[in-house]
Amino acid sequence: MGMSVGGSDEEDAVNSTINTTPLVDVMLVLLIIFLITIPVVTKTIELKLPTISNEVTETKPENIVIEVTKDGKTYWNQTLIRIDGLQARLAQSAVIVPQPEVHIRGDIDARFEFIGRVVASAGRAGILKVGFITDPELRALPPGMSF
Repeated sequence: MGMSVGGSDEEDAVNSTINTTPLVDVMLVLLIIFLITIPVVTKTIELKLPTISNEVTETKPENIVIEVTKDGKTYWNQTLIRIDGLQARLAQSAVIVPQPEVHIRGDIDARFEFIGRVVASAGRAGILKVGFITDPELRALPPGMSF
């Protein structure tokens, strides 16, 4: 018969179970932190954001197509016009009911200044609908341009 001194054999055995108490404590603390911070994060300024859709341009006879070349020449329905006479001509079109839409086709190499003058003239003339016609299949950008 053997006698053990200082405790039983069961107490000396290796405990192979995982102590999950610290894990549960950490998870509860994280849960409380997230419950407190989520309402603060989701509270923002209320905005109604626009949605984007690709619409096929309806070519109507009353629509005005203004084209701007890379060297600044401006065309009204394929007729060359001076930029200083554009606003007066747009003002005449603005009083037509229903008001025609202005579609701007700008060359990719045109300076924004040329296209900006057309947009500003349309705004000063009272045109309500101004759109830009772009190439839907722009495969390659000119050197130095990136998105």
